[in-house]
Amino acid sequence: MQWNSLSEFLHMGGYGLYVWGSFGVSAAALVVEQLLLKRRTSEIVRSLRRRARAERMDRELA
Repeated sequence: MQWNSLSEFLHMGGYGLYVWGSFGVSAAALVVEQLLLKRRTSEIVRSLRRRARAERMDRELA
């Protein structure tokens, strides 16, 4: 396909809304996935630190 203007390119022969909407949803899903992974990783690290601290205190009390 060949486009003569930016408007034609963005319109994509009548399928622009579908094409750009699909790109937008995919990009949003990738961003959300990264945010969820970061949050989950932080929760796991926090949990491991708590566990290590509890084990250290148990050893000190024993």
